[in-house]
Amino acid sequence: MTDARKPTILVVNDDGITAPGIKVLLEEMQKIGDVTVVAPDSPQSGMGHAITIGKPLRIDEVHIYPGVKMYKCSGTPVDCVKLAVNKIFKGKAPDICVSGINHGLNNSINVLYSGTMSAAVEGAIEGIPSIGFSYDDFAYDANFGNCRPFVRAITEEVLKHGLQKGTLLNVNFPKVDQIKGVRVCRQGNAKWAEEFDERLDPYQRSYFWLTGVFVSTDHGEDTDVWALKNGYASMVPVQFDMTAHHAIPELNSWSFDISSKPGPIKTTEGKASEENSFDANPGLG
Repeated sequence: MTDARKPTILVVNDDGITAPGIKVLLEEMQKIGDVTVVAPDSPQSGMGHAITIGKPLRIDEVHIYPGVKMYKCSGTPVDCVKLAVNKIFKGKAPDICVSGINHGLNNSINVLYSGTMSAAVEGAIEGIPSIGFSYDDFAYDANFGNCRPFVRAITEEVLKHGLQKGTLLNVNFPKVDQIKGVRVCRQGNAKWAEEFDERLDPYQRSYFWLTGVFVSTDHGEDTDVWALKNGYASMVPVQFDMTAHHAIPELNSWSFDISSKPGPIKTTEGKASEENSFDANPGLG
């Protein structure tokens, strides 16, 4: 920071405005700058980048922790960022947006489902340097003590150096006695092997609980999965441009001239596919 002005800091999350993780985050941010909290009025985990478009949004100032402006929002984590920028900061973006600290990891593929990370992504879309913080403990009384110094240090480094346009940070902390340090990583190749536990309600109708096991097929030692497993905090630079740039040359070699493709299209197995066929004149049938 090159001037004496305290940085303005937007704090958001997806676990809700009363979650212990956001309390830890805002306390650390108060040591750095002027904090404004805008968070959902109830838990919004797994919402991803959802926004509210079919019903009105409400935002109300609340007084939960001293010395910090706090607002609860009826919408999603992304709604919180949008309203903060447009209504609370009135178009003058804060110096940084920090999201979390989430109860549970958002490493690997989880970044796609995470409301915590989507709030940070929305901050980056608005041109705000943004960080998402997550901790490997779902417990309400989780001990975030080991995370505190790293949260502050990482935030101060971002304020000092900035982030490249279109880039944000996904930071995850392992649940260990002592975090070994921070590893800059790539996103590990892993996914959920999902199951749906089927049960019956009192009326004998089926309902389902989503369960599953997190499976990694990536054995690289440069991934967030490896870092967390080995006691390091992982830091992955994330971008919201989802273009698969490496696939563009191959796609440009394909032919999309429908006049040269009469009849059904052959699949890669050599079988005709009714689903993949198309009619150049769908009005005739």
